[in-house]
Amino acid sequence: MNDPLTYRSAGVDIDEGERLVDLIKPAAKSTARPGAEAALGGFAAVFDPKAAGFKDPLFLATTDGVGTKLKIAIESGRHETVGVDLVAMCVNDLSAQGAEPLMFLDYYATAKLNAEEAAKVVRGIAEGCRQAGAALAGGETAEMPGMYAKGDYDLAGFAIGAAERGTLLPRVNEMQAGDVIVGVASSGPHSNGYSLVRKIVERSGLAWDAPAPFAAGQTLAEALLAPTRIYARALKPLFDAKLVKGAAHITGGGLVENTPRALPDHLQAAFDWDAWERPAVFAWLQSVGAVPEEDMRRTFNLGVGMALIVGQAQADAVAAQLNASGERAFKIGVLKHG
Repeated sequence: MNDPLTYRSAGVDIDEGERLVDLIKPAAKSTARPGAEAALGGFAAVFDPKAAGFKDPLFLATTDGVGTKLKIAIESGRHETVGVDLVAMCVNDLSAQGAEPLMFLDYYATAKLNAEEAAKVVRGIAEGCRQAGAALAGGETAEMPGMYAKGDYDLAGFAIGAAERGTLLPRVNEMQAGDVIVGVASSGPHSNGYSLVRKIVERSGLAWDAPAPFAAGQTLAEALLAPTRIYARALKPLFDAKLVKGAAHITGGGLVENTPRALPDHLQAAFDWDAWERPAVFAWLQSVGAVPEEDMRRTFNLGVGMALIVGQAQADAVAAQLNASGERAFKIGVLKHG
């Protein structure tokens, strides 16, 4: 007679999933904001726009993942910050349209659930939500034996934002030749180009726990896992004051492919590539990988995580306000006819 089969014997541990929910409830609760309680356990998340102060809102939704940066977290055993990356990749897209992040939901999938490890990831997600001002309103954990290799996991994020009707970016009808492109500094590669990053690390022969050649006092894994910056709080006063005509979140494709997404067809971006100092990680990656400059510009953000289109008369004030808020901002180019 065959032994009885159970869900646990098939590789899925419901009790471990319940334990994870208990571990992450305090982290989720810490992200509560007006309009959302951030309480886990329901079948759907609810948001009250009136409680958040909106009068006639348009709602925006974004989704993204962390990509192969996760492999560094998995291989180095450092899971605390990739959740911030997950939130950032979604909410920075909302900011590029002038929206305020409101709610975030996550999807965590793995072959075999380890509640402590998953809780580290979700606490990072909660930290990202606190930085963005969004409520961690729900999520899903999927344990799928046979779908993923042992020890692997994947993440997907979903963000909801809102803006008052008539305030969305870009305002292309206001843009003109001579407008200034203000760059807001990144913390490094953010969450893009990591398939190439990992190839370069392999070529270097360095282990993840080796000292980072470009970051004193950090291991290679620590330096390359620097979380993506979240710009929502710093940008909101600029959006409210209508000082920004357009914004581009600089992700895969770099400045050259993302900035045009915020521009009208008759204008193009002219970058001064020497106007800012690239973080040292990019020089190391380019040197060790012998990466052509064109590929660097189309793969990495090169130190600019967000590009803002600003009128010439307002550019200095916008940069100064961002610097005062704790960001680093600098002029990186202008718009010209094209």
